Amino acid sequence: MAYFIRVATVEDVDEILRLVVGLAEYEKEPESVKATPELYRKNLFENTYAHTLLAFEGTPEAPGKAIGIAMYFFNYSTWTGKPGLYLEDLFVDPGTRGQGVGKALFAELGKIAEEKDCARMDWSVLKWNQPSIDFYEKTLGAKAMSEWQGMRLEGSHIQNLRQFRKA
Repeated sequence: MAYFIRVATVEDVDEILRLVVGLAEYEKEPESVKATPELYRKNLFENTYAHTLLAFEGTPEAPGKAIGIAMYFFNYSTWTGKPGLYLEDLFVDPGTRGQGVGKALFAELGKIAEEKDCARMDWSVLKWNQPSIDFYEKTLGAKAMSEWQGMRLEGSHIQNLRQFRKA
């Protein structure tokens, strides 16, 4: 199968959303997707809070449908004194898995991390997603960060932080 990878443009927001919904369905949480094309336009292309790579069937001259996505942003490590690349989501359409698309997306992310002099690349994976864990560990050589536990605040819990503000 012929495919290529390029940086997403504002014209791709519908394809981005379609792939994100596909990821949410794979992760058994389709109701969790609250993103809209308008939010992607604003936050990916106006405010640039995150960056997106897309894999397409075909060639740049004759592109087909989007078959893969990697959405990432940069963080900063106080310990290394360098930026890091955080992969928020990577998804390859189930019908095109096994063709090297995931590896190619990671290769592009690695190129970006090298260009930005990133000390590391990080991402999270659901504990039940053994096929992905196997790919990350065996194919990519990634190591599990089992000593770290993810934490999250959402919605009203973020607003509750107001009580700790200094006057």
